[in-house]
Amino acid sequence: MAERSFKKEVQQLRIGAGEEFRGEGILAVTKALLQSGVGYVAGYQGSPISHLMDVLADANDILQELGVHFEASASEATAAATLAASVMYPIRGAVTWKSTVGTNVASDALANLASGGVTGGALVIVGEDYGEGSSIMQERSHAFAMKSQIWLLDPRPNLESMVKAVEDGFELSEASKTPVMLQLRIRGCHVHGRFVAKENKRPAFTLAQALESPARDTSRIVLPPASFLHEQEKIKDRWPAAIRYIKEHKLNEHFDGDQDDIGLILQGGLYNGVIRALQLLGLADNFGNSRIPLYVMNVTYPVIEDEVIDFCRGKRAVLLLEEGQPDYIEQNLHAVLRRAGINTHLSGKDVLPMAGEYTTQVMRDGLREFLKRQRPESLQTHPAAAADAPAERQLQITEVARPKPARPAEQPITFHKHVEGLAAVVPPWPAGFCTGCPERPIFSALTLAQETLGQHHISCDIGCHLFSILPPFNLGATTMGYGLGASSAAAFNVPAAKRPISIMGDGGFWHNGLSSGIGNAVFNKYDGVIVIVDNFYASATGGQDILSSRAENPDRSTNNPIDQAVRGVGVKWVRTLDRTYDVAKVR
Repeated sequence: MAERSFKKEVQQLRIGAGEEFRGEGILAVTKALLQSGVGYVAGYQGSPISHLMDVLADANDILQELGVHFEASASEATAAATLAASVMYPIRGAVTWKSTVGTNVASDALANLASGGVTGGALVIVGEDYGEGSSIMQERSHAFAMKSQIWLLDPRPNLESMVKAVEDGFELSEASKTPVMLQLRIRGCHVHGRFVAKENKRPAFTLAQALESPARDTSRIVLPPASFLHEQEKIKDRWPAAIRYIKEHKLNEHFDGDQDDIGLILQGGLYNGVIRALQLLGLADNFGNSRIPLYVMNVTYPVIEDEVIDFCRGKRAVLLLEEGQPDYIEQNLHAVLRRAGINTHLSGKDVLPMAGEYTTQVMRDGLREFLKRQRPESLQTHPAAAADAPAERQLQITEVARPKPARPAEQPITFHKHVEGLAAVVPPWPAGFCTGCPERPIFSALTLAQETLGQHHISCDIGCHLFSILPPFNLGATTMGYGLGASSAAAFNVPAAKRPISIMGDGGFWHNGLSSGIGNAVFNKYDGVIVIVDNFYASATGGQDILSSRAENPDRSTNNPIDQAVRGVGVKWVRTLDRTYDVAKVR
């Protein structure tokens, strides 16, 4: 069970060498895994990468024909630990999850994996959920890559580049004995296109062969003194090996332009938006040819210092387009250029926002400001720039409803001011429960109960039930992570007139709530109320089956009730309500 079926689309995964593949980014990445001879794939679903897990599940018969093992992991930590199969054995493995939350969950396993290093290629495909379409806190995976020295790929968002990045990722991992993280942004996951396919490959070394011929190398295990040597090995051996591979195989790209006294350095994932922004300024044609030279970082970590120096040498000024904060790459490039004695002026967050998604309009405005300062003669009138006109007209209409002091003529009208004016006319509409959702009456009943018992401290969790925080219910004080609803109330285990209340869903319960929430509560003799909302599937991540699902699943063990699990860890008081629409009973 999932949001939709990919049974029809996955048949394209069977096509052979020379045939044209057409489809969505997620499906192309799956094909790339099979073309690369992957031996096993695991992961935990979550936007924008949920569809990759759903595609893999629907393509499981194709994977089995090739001898590829696939499983849906209990959590991102489980998925990351699965890559241990590539530590001692030359098996290519891939895992996937939503980042940054999934990367946080997986951090312990990833840090150990990166410390000891790998023998087979280990690829971590993260759905970078950053920007205005995101559902989580705004952070970047880049920090984790730097912390543990996991190489980070950020390919241009087209199918050819993304497929190549999967293949390059495995080879880079094997060449440097280091796990590689492949970042897929929201637009990259859902972009459509085509590429010329290759033959699918069976794993060169299988999991069965590993079991039949076990290997053991204590220098790969993170224990003293090996753990101290791993850090030295990263710097002296693995890092130089990665740099050599990236340079020799030209993973980063350089596009020439006729205005060669300036340049743009950009993350690969921003390429499409940058080209469109340049088109709006009359500085790129409809085929994507830029008049300003581009250095495209399909590898954003490590930074290849020689390539940066060569690109900047002889240029008056360069603009770096780095989405999100902190400005890790900008700081790095300043150090690289100054150490090399290169006087090229480097712009970045001085003309672009420090935080927030770099939409086409944001990048166009930043490029325009950069050019005003560094090469004003580059700016010219271009018909596409008229795309701003509708927004300006709409702003004038909305401002009739809310008069303002006259705006000085020189003050530019921006998108954010347009939204501000619109908000005065259109009321806020917070996200909420679907009409008829069986979770809605639970929070109606809780609201009614508090009318009698008074307001309580309520800790919430990730999932649909989190909508209870918003109007009309206005319930809940915190949310700390998936499956951490009960843990979030742990500190309130003190004598008081009112008990704390916490809420978690069945998806979060099986993710880590059973151990970190329920097990912790039993161990510490917790005297609060823990509400578990059981939908019988993981609604927060797209409708996938879980242990307690009532559906019969031929590939998974389902129908394992939550109430039995909590009793198994020592809970004595359990009450089950099967019909939540009976509001009086729930209350």
